[in-house]
Amino acid sequence: MKSIFKISGMTCNGCKLSVEDKLSSIYGVDQAHVNLTKGEAVIHSKKPISFSLISDSLPPKYIVTRTENSQDNENIKVSKVKQLKPLFIILAYISITSILLNFKNWNSINAMLDFMGLFYIIFSFFKILDIKGFSMSFRMYDPLAKKVSLYGIIYPFIEVLLGIMFLTRIEVQAALILTIIVLGITSVGVTQVLLNKKSIKCACLGTTLKLPMTEATIIENALMIIMAFVLLT
Repeated sequence: MKSIFKISGMTCNGCKLSVEDKLSSIYGVDQAHVNLTKGEAVIHSKKPISFSLISDSLPPKYIVTRTENSQDNENIKVSKVKQLKPLFIILAYISITSILLNFKNWNSINAMLDFMGLFYIIFSFFKILDIKGFSMSFRMYDPLAKKVSLYGIIYPFIEVLLGIMFLTRIEVQAALILTIIVLGITSVGVTQVLLNKKSIKCACLGTTLKLPMTEATIIENALMIIMAFVLLT
């Protein structure tokens, strides 16, 4: 079986050899050939190789997209729900913790502030584990990070700061406004990716947990933005 994938981010023969080596090491792949000029990889295998497996085998700087010849791989595509399982679990933990912290003396405002604070602290932790990898992935879709590479490096620390501000109730109004701006910019980029049907990795949980870019990314950002607007009003 022959499958063809477009791969961007390769700039030299070293990149070509590196990508060929990683693709060839995937279980089930018999042979992998990369054409640097065309920016594509031709993979020969006895059975279909899932797109997510191809994408996850390469470093974040290489962006893999499907071609018409690779559509057969969809037969074994892992469901979105299964791929996003780590994200759902983390959001569930944050929600439960926020409720428990305010259970005895219930206050919806405090519960939302705790949720937002924990959200930022936990999500920033995964990004800081591999800041360089995160910034490279983040640059693929965030409009500001595309223009200012330094933004991708400092973004996890902006989340840490916002998390502390929400949890300690320091300058909450400023934190809410910054949340709307920061997540609003990212949401624009995510929306463009989804509308263009590009298949790239989501950097919301860094590079440790490899998540696909899906509507869930928009939903989590929208949830935070909506809470920010509610708390401001």
